[in-house]
Amino acid sequence: MYAAKVLVVDDSPTMRQFIVFALQRLPGLQINEAGDGVSALKQLSSEKYDLLLTDINMPMMDGLQLVGLIRNDVLYADLPIIVITTEGAEVTRDRALEIGASEYITKPLQTARLIEVVRRLLDPEIR
Repeated sequence: MYAAKVLVVDDSPTMRQFIVFALQRLPGLQINEAGDGVSALKQLSSEKYDLLLTDINMPMMDGLQLVGLIRNDVLYADLPIIVITTEGAEVTRDRALEIGASEYITKPLQTARLIEVVRRLLDPEIR
């Protein structure tokens, strides 16, 4: 896997810390954080990312709005996006994937599953 820049978006500092800790098991990742969709968009406008992980339920701008806006930006049309949420309903999952999420993972988050998905999305050679 190559060095990659990752943005973790979640309004819960504890959840962000958990995700960052899990991602640090993968060598070469540069990990940044945002507390909501608005902050994430600001970071995306000034830096190039290789992967984005987002919660759905956040203040200011939820994760589904964020995914939709990212998919409408030519620069990020192909950015892999992982939605990590407590929303387990099939309709929410289907909606997230329909608007452009690459993967949908429900909480409680399993570190092994997260690492497997991140590896696969960052390195297309891994199946």
